Amino acid sequence: MTAPVAIHFRETDVEALAGHPGRIAVLLPEGGALDTGAKRLDRAMKGALSRYAASPAFGKLKAGEGADLGYPAGLAAEAVQVIRLDRKASVEDARKAGATIGKALTEAGALVLAGGHARAAEIALGLALRAYDFTAHKTAEPKVLGEVTFMVAKPEAVAAEARPMAALAEGVFFTRDLINEPANVLTTYDFAARLAAMHELGLDVEILEEEELTKLGMGALLGVGMGSESPSKVVVMQWNGGGDEPPLALVGKGVVFDTGGISIKPAGGMEEMTMDMGGAGVVAGVMRTLALRGAKANVVGIVGLVENMPDGRAQRPGDVVRSMKGDTIEVINTDAEGRLVLADVLWYAQDRFKPSGVIDLATLTGAIIIGLGHENAGVFSNNDAFAGAFLKAAKAEGEGAWRMPMGAAYDAKLKSRIADMMNVGGRPGGAITAAQFLARFIKEGMPWIHLDIAGVALPPAETALAPKGASGWGVMALNRLIQDGYEPADKA
Repeated sequence: MTAPVAIHFRETDVEALAGHPGRIAVLLPEGGALDTGAKRLDRAMKGALSRYAASPAFGKLKAGEGADLGYPAGLAAEAVQVIRLDRKASVEDARKAGATIGKALTEAGALVLAGGHARAAEIALGLALRAYDFTAHKTAEPKVLGEVTFMVAKPEAVAAEARPMAALAEGVFFTRDLINEPANVLTTYDFAARLAAMHELGLDVEILEEEELTKLGMGALLGVGMGSESPSKVVVMQWNGGGDEPPLALVGKGVVFDTGGISIKPAGGMEEMTMDMGGAGVVAGVMRTLALRGAKANVVGIVGLVENMPDGRAQRPGDVVRSMKGDTIEVINTDAEGRLVLADVLWYAQDRFKPSGVIDLATLTGAIIIGLGHENAGVFSNNDAFAGAFLKAAKAEGEGAWRMPMGAAYDAKLKSRIADMMNVGGRPGGAITAAQFLARFIKEGMPWIHLDIAGVALPPAETALAPKGASGWGVMALNRLIQDGYEPADKA
């Protein structure tokens, strides 16, 4: 997988500034006041830094933004990057500052003069997240970014604070890599193998094959993959770090490629359907993060891996399938396949693990993109407190999320003439009727959240903390939810 850039923390050494060959980043607050390290850097630059700090150009920078002073006299550095960041900056601005440094990072590496800044670890996280580059399929020699050294007042304390954030960055990278992979590489076989390899991190991983899925009665899930040469699978990942408490269950849609099946999609844009396993990718990234940081919580991640292809054996519109729950489903549109996968995996998760709550993630509907664009995921829930806790975590991590309505009127649209329900309810409120479909597979009294991430998993442009491509949305929010709500302070 793509590895985050190496970041080290050491005490400030002003004597090393002049000879550093890469980039030097310096943090200046509003007004441009220079601390001790910046003053030494300014002397080496013959006053160029202080002149820039007093200029109108610096005054126009927003929090977290930066500007380069190229090949400064008196230094070996290729550039001094001046970042505007107040000493009492928010987490969001600190990460943005780090991302500004990470975006400009080169093979020569960088030295960051962070001094006694209270958000140094958050700056490092933003840097690591933005320095991501997916180069697995480029034949040219990939650019290897140089190491980054943060000069800070208390390196051991900052390093300790940054350690779980490094685990988080690796989890986000794992998710991005999975979503960015083409479908001829990330088959159901390959996806399952990558998840099985996380056994080495301490996760308990099981792979359920089609024979066992048939015995379990997962007719809804198996119907989706009937037209594919890649067999359908369910992968169960368990992290048991919280004693005897019932686990939180994370369930992910893992459609490794979605043609729409017999209800085939238009050709334009179909290449992006390699991302239709995004929900499963997020679940995998969260589980990796929990293992790497040794989370004091019990969490089970379960993903349904299928491929939706047209074929002589493929599921047809008008077919009726029976779910693991026992309900029958009339398949009106084979391109509404993700909810069929989730229906069986949601039921399996509840039936086997008796979780304290269930959260599913899926690139489920185009309708959520029409409603919320690429800035927010849709949040659907049967429990206000559970939804509120997630929304709080998402806000804290800067990951856009918006609560959507549900109700009986939407549910009524799923009524079928020949089966217990249809898999679609028409175009109006499409994201909501999809959520209502899933709600039918949630047991009475089970706290549940459905996250429709179709708009945020693969946004059309770069974001604050990611280059163009897979964003890794959701790993940070779910990790924060687990950290704040499932890891009591006395377990830390």
